[in-house]
Amino acid sequence: MKALIIVDVQNDFIPGGALAVNEGDQIVPVINELQQKFDFIVATQDWHPAEHGSFAANHSQKSVGEFIDLNGVNQILWPVHCVQGSKGAEFHPDLKNDKWKAIFKKGTHRKVDSYSGFFDNNKQGDTGLSAYLKENDIDEVFVCGLATDYCVKFTVLDAISEGFKTTMIADATRAVNINENDYIHAIEEMAQGGAKVVLAEEILYFS
Repeated sequence: MKALIIVDVQNDFIPGGALAVNEGDQIVPVINELQQKFDFIVATQDWHPAEHGSFAANHSQKSVGEFIDLNGVNQILWPVHCVQGSKGAEFHPDLKNDKWKAIFKKGTHRKVDSYSGFFDNNKQGDTGLSAYLKENDIDEVFVCGLATDYCVKFTVLDAISEGFKTTMIADATRAVNINENDYIHAIEEMAQGGAKVVLAEEILYFS
């Protein structure tokens, strides 16, 4: 059985948010259309404590974009975003959620970031997503959301490593693009890792 995984379509990743992804709002209607094609849908949600170690503001004399060693992981420093209980951590108000089976919160531990919807970046913390999907007889996943070059990419790669047949819906994602070609490189990395990369119309009109 197949499932749609919606990654981090939250206010802070939308234009105007604390860690805005360019055109991030444009994927919302696409994802809403895609949801009509799936009976099993889950979402991930960045859910950081205010003192999270990935926030540049929590390190004296450090700036956004610099790297630090965070609990043994080479960690880029981000603006404060998706703080637990904040408006920025809420899902985009236009994103439909009436068919969702579950929400998996990530990045909840102060000393480790979590891009993937499955595991923390040091692979020590497990969100429970993999077990939940397998308990519900899911063997194939389709991934969309924000952002292509971070949370989507690592969710896709972990889905593959967990044994799921994995498809990434390219135009239902947008990238942070710290470097100009990060979106392209992320797509290439996912494809080389074993993901099928498609456009939304292939699911909407040909599935």
